Amino acid sequence: MEQLPCQDCKGLCCGPVAISEVELKKIKKKIKTMPRKTRYKLENQLRFHGTCIFYDTEKDRCGIYSARPKACSMFGYYKGMTCFRKPALATKNHDFIEEPVGILSIDFTWKDFK
Repeated sequence: MEQLPCQDCKGLCCGPVAISEVELKKIKKKIKTMPRKTRYKLENQLRFHGTCIFYDTEKDRCGIYSARPKACSMFGYYKGMTCFRKPALATKNHDFIEEPVGILSIDFTWKDFK
């Protein structure tokens, strides 16, 4: 599968992200197992308004990649979730996404993961 051209995007398409209850639990587990120093650095980075709280601006990538929500893994490859740099990759039809319980950066902030 062809990759998205994410380098140097600075997370502009990373948020706000709706998450399900299952995804929330997975993210909480990931954050709890993250080294304290890594978590602190990620939490205290400056981000563009609306960008996901877990977007790592220093490394220009997702800070919780292995626990990222399904919407994030679908982005760029599914119709209606098109990457502006490579719109031709969005060819798949949507899979089932569980009912969201909230939105990262709006309903869930770093205080919810401590």
